[in-house]
Formats: sequence, C-alpha cells, structure tokens
Amino acid sequence: MTTLYIALEQGLLVARGQDHTWRVDQRLRDRPVQSVAGDPLRPERLYCGTFGQGVWYSADAGASWQPAGAALADRQIMAVVVSPVERAGDQGVVYAGTEPSALYRSADGGQTWQECAGLRALPSAATWSFPPRPQTHHVRAIGLAPDAPGRLYVAIEAGALVRSPDGGRTWHDRQPDGPRDAHTLATHEQAPGRVYAAAGDGFLDPGRGYAESRDGGATWQYSGAGLQHHYLWGLAVDPGDPETIVVSAASGPQQAHYPPAAESYIYRKCRGEVWRLCAAGLPEAKGLLAPVLAAHAAEPGVFYAASNAGLFRSPDAGQHWEPLPIPWPDPYRFLRIQALAVTAAA
Repeated sequence: MTTLYIALEQGLLVARGQDHTWRVDQRLRDRPVQSVAGDPLRPERLYCGTFGQGVWYSADAGASWQPAGAALADRQIMAVVVSPVERAGDQGVVYAGTEPSALYRSADGGQTWQECAGLRALPSAATWSFPPRPQTHHVRAIGLAPDAPGRLYVAIEAGALVRSPDGGRTWHDRQPDGPRDAHTLATHEQAPGRVYAAAGDGFLDPGRGYAESRDGGATWQYSGAGLQHHYLWGLAVDPGDPETIVVSAASGPQQAHYPPAAESYIYRKCRGEVWRLCAAGLPEAKGLLAPVLAAHAAEPGVFYAASNAGLFRSPDAGQHWEPLPIPWPDPYRFLRIQALAVTAAA
C-alpha cells in the first residue's frame, strides 16, 4: 500500500492505494499547506507546515491533525523535515523553516521548538531576498545527511545554500561556487556526503540549474548538458541508485508557477549520461505547472510527480509515466502543488 500526501494551497490530499484502486481524502481543509513530511522512524506520524498557521502533526497517518506546539502557531512555515538518523526516543527530530528565514528544531514531536539562531546571524543574511516579495525571504528546503546526525543543508530563497554540522548550533555560510536559489534538496543513503540541488540559478545563468556536491556542501559542481530548460524546481533521486535523478524544469519562473504561462518538463539523468527529456505518459507541457517529485525507499526505481494536471507514477525510474486513477477536480488545474511526500510498505 502506498500513501501520497499532496500539499495544496487550500489543504492536504491523502491518497491511499495500489494498482488501479485509490481512495482520496482531503484534510486540513482551507489551510494554506506549504510542506509535508513523514517520520521515517514512525510512518504513521506526519508533519505539515502552513503559511501563517504554524506546524500541524498527525499521529494516525493523516486521518486527523492537531497544532504542533504554540511557539510556531502563527508562523509562516515553508519547509518541514524529519531526520531519519537524529533521534529523540522512538521518533525523529523535526526541523521547520520559516518566512522570514529562520530554522527551528523540535526533539519532542513538535510540542516545543528551539530556534537555530545562528542561521539569521550569517554574514550573507543581509543579501537574502525573495523576488516576488523582495522585503522578505524564506527557508525553501532542508536537506538531511543520511549518515551524520544533525548535519543540515538549508536553502534560502533566495540568496544562499548554507550548512550546519551539529543540528543548527553552528553554521557555515554559502560557498562562492554554491547555488544561490536552490528550490529542492536531496541526499541519498548510498552516497554519504552527496547533496543534490535543483535551483533557479539557471534562469539567469544557463547550465547552473542543477548543482551537486560530493563533499557535504564544501564544493559544488554543475551539470546542464542536455537541459533545454534551465529553471529547475522539483527533484528526486532513485532510492536504489544515487546516479539516477529526475528534475522538473521550465524556461523561467513564470512558466513554472503562473497558470496562464505554464509550460514545464521532466528530465532524467543516469550515470555517465546527459539529461534527457522524459515525456512518455505525461500531459502536454503547455499548461503544465512545474511538478513536484518524490520517491520512497520501499520502492526503488519508482518516482511520483504531482502537478496541476494530476498525479503520475513512473515504474521505470523516470523513463515512462502513467497517470494515477485519482480524482482531480477542475479547480485543482489552476493550483500549484506545494509539496509531495510518499510512504509505502516495504
């Protein structure tokens, strides 16, 4: 059984099923959900970040939800993750990133939160700015090292990709060669020290949309060969192969996020290859907002994509896609999907 958690601007969809039978329930109705993450140590426990309504948690696989602590109750939560290796009893440590940019840590399931204050004190913080709202900025994504408890990678939209070796107590500022506008981060259990980033940097500097570090964020390399669209949004890595990567891409932010101008694509890259367009089974690019992408350790070789056109699954590591038989009302076709999380039985 696979469960998909789809964060919308107006709530959370919980889709459970397999093969051709799926059931969909809407939760957190009318709440502006921005992010969703499951606890790898307790699959029934999930967290959602909302814009202006704090963090919410579920202890029953998304059937019911409660506010997670009063400290962030009215905060704009843009990113939330749960560590698979940094533990607090029988559950993972939770990190939440906000707008304006700040990072919070919880070691008790979201009941209390402590700010990782050093993030806001970094020298580059004075230059951070989100173009649509230039007076502010936010934590867009949080990456967790699979082999080092407390090692964090934090993408600020826009301005920096920074890192902490110790759960946010101390910080290393952005590297001169690192991405400045990373949208999605990933790490991989089979590739310690490797960090993957899908970024908007390629919009102004083609070839710099996809960034990768092999040394825990100390240095960065870029790989754009084969990409015809350089503004990258979604990213996922095959759980069974750290060399197989899919990204969603568009010509620019308008094409990625603005329904009247929408036109986006999915690309795939394997070991020793350039990026290749993967369109088989996907809807027409025209009108398609940039999909968010996800994978789960229990399903090596499988990717999921969610966009305003619906939900899609690739059983062959991104080469071909098939629509999932999940109802997709017409109003959703004008909504940007904020986040996608997957849980699956091993």
